Order: sequence, then C-alpha cells, then structure tokens
Amino acid sequence: MNKDLLSILDLSAADLDHLISEAVNLKMLRKAGRPHEFLKGKALAMVFEKASTRTRISFETGMYELGGHALFLNPGDLQIGRGEEIRDTARVMSRYVAGIMIRAYHHEHIEEFARWSEVPVINGLSDREHPCQIVADLMTIREHFGSLSGLKVAWIGDGNNVCNSFVLASALAGYTITVASPDRFRPPADIVDRALGAGGKVTLIRDPGDAVADADVVVTDTWVSMGEEKEKGERLKAFSGYTVTSALMQKADPEAIFLHCLPAHRGQEVADEVIEGEQSLVFDEAENRLHTQKALLVKLLGREIGEKYSGTT
Repeated sequence: MNKDLLSILDLSAADLDHLISEAVNLKMLRKAGRPHEFLKGKALAMVFEKASTRTRISFETGMYELGGHALFLNPGDLQIGRGEEIRDTARVMSRYVAGIMIRAYHHEHIEEFARWSEVPVINGLSDREHPCQIVADLMTIREHFGSLSGLKVAWIGDGNNVCNSFVLASALAGYTITVASPDRFRPPADIVDRALGAGGKVTLIRDPGDAVADADVVVTDTWVSMGEEKEKGERLKAFSGYTVTSALMQKADPEAIFLHCLPAHRGQEVADEVIEGEQSLVFDEAENRLHTQKALLVKLLGREIGEKYSGTT
C-alpha cells in the first residue's frame, strides 16, 4: 500500500480486501467493548475546507477509540488561510503529527500536501474522489452479499467524486458498474479510461431504468455538491427523471440494496420511501465509515491488528 491514500487506486485489490477485513475486526472489537488502542500517543491533523458530518465524526471518534488524538483545523485558523504556501504548512505539520487528513475543494491541494508531507496524507474528500467513502460502501456491500466479485452496481445521477471512486474501485473489487446520467454530468473520460485500463467494467448510459435492471446495488448521491450551489436550478432540471423511487427499485434484483453516502435531499435524488425502506442500508453504510476509517488509520499510522485479534474474524 502507498504511503498516502489520495485515490482509491492507491490501493491494490489485496489492500482493499485487507482493509475491509480489518474494519470488520475493529467493528467486532468495538461491539464487544474490547480495547483497541493501537494508535496510543499519536495525533492526526484534520484540515477541513468543506463542511462535514460523517468524515469529521468518524475520524475524530476513530482516533479517540484507537487511543490517539485528532485535531480539527480550519484553513481560516491556519497560516495557510493568510497565504502560507501548502509546501511550508505540510512540512511543518508533518513534524508534529503522525498523519494528515484533508477535506478539500481542489484535489490538487491534497496532492500538494502529500508531495511535501513526511507523514501519510488521506483524501477525506476532494472534487475528484472520495476514497474513504468507497471503502465504507464496499464494506457494507460485502457484509450483505458476502463478496463483491460479480455484483452489478447501478449509479443513478451525477457523475461526481463519489461516483468516480465507485467507477475506479470496480477495477479492484470485480463488480460491474453502470452509470446513468445526462451526458453533461457523466464521470470524466479520464476516470473511466483509468478504470477500464486497470481492468474495471464500466458502462455509461442515460436511462436510469436500463441501469437498474437486475442490479444488486443501486447507488445515488446529491445532485448539487458543495461548491455547485450556483448551478442548482440547472442541475435540478437536468436530473429530472433520475430520482430513485420505489418504482425504479422494483426493476432491480429483488434482493438489491440501496446506498447513499448522505446527506440526502429526499424528494430529489431519492424518494423518502426508498431511503427509509427495507432495501436501504444507508445508516449501516454511514456507521461503517467509522470502522473503515479506523482500519485505514491503523494501516497508515500504526501496526497490523490481524495477528493479535485473529480470533475475532
């Protein structure tokens, strides 16, 4: 595994499988009330350009439960907000902490941090990818189906950062993914080409019904991401007909599950009866952010847990 996690393809297929297995171990330890302070005495710097609920709480709680400490840092509270160069901030920060997690508007800022940092840098979300979310999503899918290989995933709506990571991860996990979106809002061609080049199976279409037909997993996300508020009217119009409704879910496999990384705009990208329905695993998915974040932190900042707690799997 690379020093940093900037893209889901910084993991190998074996890395991904191992991370999910370790997350399952950590989930079991937590539910059993067993201590697992594998990062005692270590600190994680968390830089947030964007608002956050799940990313902040899962990383902060995760570090606490692992025996470490997390520092919430807003760029406005740092000298970087007054013009200090990223390379200077990264070199100084990495002398204080064991790792850095960044939630940024621009993927290039995270890459610049990683270029100059001496400690691991984790992409907590950028305009290009959201690898931490995808590891949790794939853990949720594997918990339900027992395996990821051979499954059919349908993404409905905006080809955004989460969609990009889902597309790329198909090359690692062995599922096929069909993305249904208006032409203008498809995932970028270079993302699709990279996934296909790495062995992924990706199809881009317009019709949500065709994408969902016989799917095992149906996924959507907000149509208006942070930073796109000025496009809201245009986007709502463009995505008319892309709402995941009960009628659309009926076209999927009868045992299909529904995922959404949250926050959800009910009545827009998903109907209330779907997100609250029996097929919805969105809150298991949200919980798994904690467990996969902890597994990632242990892997990058600490040591393996498999041998010590091999009896928990």
